[in-house]
Amino acid sequence: MRESLAHGVWGVVATPFQGSTLDVDSDSLAGLVRYYESIGAAGLTVLGVFGEAAGLTPAERTLVLEVAVEETGLPLVAGVTSLYTGTAIEEIRAAQATAGERLAAVMVQANSANPAVVVAHLHAIHQATGAKVVLQDYPLASGVGISIESLISVVQACRFVIAVKAEAPPTSVAIARLAEALEVSVFGGLGGQGLLDELVAGAAGAMTGFSYPEALIATVRAWQTDGYEAARDALLPYLPLINFEQQVRIALPVRKECLRQRGLIADAGVRAPGAAFPEVLRPSMLKHLAAAAAALEARPPAPATVPTTAPVPAALTTVGGY
Repeated sequence: MRESLAHGVWGVVATPFQGSTLDVDSDSLAGLVRYYESIGAAGLTVLGVFGEAAGLTPAERTLVLEVAVEETGLPLVAGVTSLYTGTAIEEIRAAQATAGERLAAVMVQANSANPAVVVAHLHAIHQATGAKVVLQDYPLASGVGISIESLISVVQACRFVIAVKAEAPPTSVAIARLAEALEVSVFGGLGGQGLLDELVAGAAGAMTGFSYPEALIATVRAWQTDGYEAARDALLPYLPLINFEQQVRIALPVRKECLRQRGLIADAGVRAPGAAFPEVLRPSMLKHLAAAAAALEARPPAPATVPTTAPVPAALTTVGGY
């Protein structure tokens, strides 16, 4: 059997900043990763696109990984920002030096529409680092469009690829074809917008961020145990908030402000070129958050039996925040 990344929800962790200097807020980050563990995430993805990894210095990337390693026992996937082989290898070696055996894989974006170029890129990375790879198809971030057939051929040629993250719409179509052709886990992303259809199509779960990750976890668990109707019922109350968070060009500041309102991070600052949260949307956001909080209170997810390394922040089902 080919190795494959564990099914479930892998939380994509935001990088909290603080104050006018937008320094990394390691305390908020520590609380956030502990929270993901407490609610039953399968693992965490740090230094991803929504973790603003491209805007972090090498020292800050190391700090983010150090906090994750120290504060949670969950397996970790580290994002790789560079599309160039040499600098991607440098990023991975730095992550390995920090996370060691805790690093389940690195997430590498498809860097060309030509599958031969991607295969050469991934083989060079694996030969240099020995890292297992989650192959990410996210053209909105990478600027690279690659066909589903090409993705399939890349994964088949690279036995060290243990998962695919499919984020090129229509994702349910891509996931159906990838899941049928490949032996590895295929995950959706994009904030969970297509989660139900992706699960029907054969997704192993979701690898994404959302201000109510409990909803995604409950949805995947319901799908695994009781099927579509149970999964639909688990996710339905949160869909307005999911759609609100995934607005083009402002998804990151919106999600960070939602996390702040929940009390999961202390500050919603976003580094350039990210936009500030649009204040005109605050009334809508508060309505969506209140509805999500009520849904969580009415139907709490099953408690996760996982070790925690520190207390979880209090009052996480409210919309008052810090």
